[in-house]
Amino acid sequence: MRFELISCEVLFREMCDSVARSQHQINVRFLSKGLHDLGGSGMRRQLQQHIDDSPDCDAILLGYALCGNGLHGLEARRTPLVMPRAHDCIALLMGSRDAHAAYFESNPGTYFRSTGWLERGKTLQQLSSGAQMGSESLPALIERYGEDNGRYLYEEFTRYRQHYQQLTYIETGLEPNRSFEEQARTEAGERGWRFSKTTGSLGLFRQLVNGDWPEADFLIVPPGSRAVASYDHQVIRCEGDTP
Repeated sequence: MRFELISCEVLFREMCDSVARSQHQINVRFLSKGLHDLGGSGMRRQLQQHIDDSPDCDAILLGYALCGNGLHGLEARRTPLVMPRAHDCIALLMGSRDAHAAYFESNPGTYFRSTGWLERGKTLQQLSSGAQMGSESLPALIERYGEDNGRYLYEEFTRYRQHYQQLTYIETGLEPNRSFEEQARTEAGERGWRFSKTTGSLGLFRQLVNGDWPEADFLIVPPGSRAVASYDHQVIRCEGDTP
């Protein structure tokens, strides 16, 4: 079969490894991590354009989680869309949303890192337990948004210090050496957080590119339908009759 894979660059290593092992013919497009900065609607518009520009194939695979509703409203016009049922890429890296939820329940206040987050995604905001993390400094925010707005945003962004207590590095087995783990360990020390490491999984990545799409873990959107957030354990569902 022929697939078109559109994926966030933060998952570059995991996707490349999985594509290399797949029996299918797969064209790959990695999009900038900056897509998340556009918000849900902006991210959706950009993804929809890439979907609509895709060549003829058997299915378009999305290497994204729901990601702040970035997938909400995506339409399958002439080709089926396939996407994992996950709220964020941490669930993808851990193998399932259930594995992510179980880990977070046992380790509340945890911030996550992976090879992709360390080499490509350190400026992204990671959402967890209602807290946001911003990487921009106060002077940078003031310069960008003005004195009052900049200070307000800085206070909002840095509220994560009241919530996060631990940094967990997700090890997937693709690490070339221990340098990424050491970066994560150093970051935890600088922030005054505990450091821990957990074993991730490449299962969802490999299932996605192998065409192994159980309904419990993947949503298939047929032509003429759209993906919409379901706000329950399914994460995302199908809605028919796109205009």
